[in-house]
Amino acid sequence: MDYFIHAVRADEWARAKEIRLVALRDPVASIAFLETYEQALAKPDAFWQQRTAVAAEGIRTRQFVAEAPDGRWVGTASVLVERPAEGMRFGEAAVVDQTHVVGVFVRPEVRGRGVADALFQEAIDWSWSLTGPPIERVRLYVHASNLRAAACYRRIGFVPTGRTVLLEGDPAARELEFEMRRPAVQV
Repeated sequence: MDYFIHAVRADEWARAKEIRLVALRDPVASIAFLETYEQALAKPDAFWQQRTAVAAEGIRTRQFVAEAPDGRWVGTASVLVERPAEGMRFGEAAVVDQTHVVGVFVRPEVRGRGVADALFQEAIDWSWSLTGPPIERVRLYVHASNLRAAACYRRIGFVPTGRTVLLEGDPAARELEFEMRRPAVQV
């Protein structure tokens, strides 16, 4: 794979905005993301600067990007740290120390080339490396209709937990929770 995976830097906010807007124009964006292209486009640059700066700090959030040899960003995934004492972000409140992968996107022209795998490897490795109480699991949600994404997550090693979240505005729509548990330490 000829793609360089790295954590986003604060000065890359315009590129982070651009790939988010591309992601929100994907044909499955309506079931993959919780915001629309129009909502994201309407946000001021200060929003994107702040969002990228927080992700660059890597304390509560970290965004990873895949960069092609020509410098173009071809994929992204973000990780949110969720601790039991901090309440709920999405779905149920954390009962264990965990991270939550969100905002996963790979440009259509590079899908199937290992970009998603590499992004997830960085996200998972970062999760396991966090200091403080050890992260016990990495979780994510996928729309029940997003079969392509669910297959990708299973291939990477995520398994369904059986928990679901209803989506506002559509009583029939469900997000399925998947997880990867921290591997046991070999001694």
